[in-house]
Amino acid sequence: MLPKTISLIAVVALTFSAVAGQDDWESTICRVKYSGGGDWYSDPSSLPNLLKFLNNHTSVSVSSVEARVALDDDEVFGYPYLYLTGHGNVRFSDREIENLRRHLTSGGFLHTDDNYGLDKSFRREMKRVFPEKEWVELPFDHPIYSSFFEIAGGLPKIHEHDNKPPQGLGLFEGDRLVVFYSYESDLGDGWEDSSVHDNPEAKRISALRMGANIFIYSLIQ
Repeated sequence: MLPKTISLIAVVALTFSAVAGQDDWESTICRVKYSGGGDWYSDPSSLPNLLKFLNNHTSVSVSSVEARVALDDDEVFGYPYLYLTGHGNVRFSDREIENLRRHLTSGGFLHTDDNYGLDKSFRREMKRVFPEKEWVELPFDHPIYSSFFEIAGGLPKIHEHDNKPPQGLGLFEGDRLVVFYSYESDLGDGWEDSSVHDNPEAKRISALRMGANIFIYSLIQ
């Protein structure tokens, strides 16, 4: 693990600097506010816990505070890593579609976590963002599952929805993964405070490790 740790420190620092375009940018995860009826703010303790885990258990140094920016606000371009979740209806405005497409084709990355209820509308809206792209299920040996922690068998199943297996789905810009969609897994529930969903500690750790892998992979791919 030591060589990977050393190389990650350098790569992550360079990547944050290049994408952010400013020396004093503080790296974090940006939760995006979006239009429609979706509760973009759901699982409020999830991202702070993931950021804490990244600081304590990987070689990445990030802010302990998540950013929250509307998708139609140009401030969103200052954050390479975007996160989207919720239960309800996602419906992007034309400005949100334009900003998201521009962000993702210019080096940005989006992780969307299915919190049960947004799947149909999210897939519909992403088809508006990238009409020509199709979702690809990432195989279990894809490097996103081993970018820092070795995770066998793909996405962990955190919260049962429809008795379906979890899927890690991606949209690509050339060879670069620009959107990772954790479907039927509900990683955010696993990142939440243990008292919220009463998940076993082993399940919470598996969710946090997967979240760390997604974050790190977005930087080193």
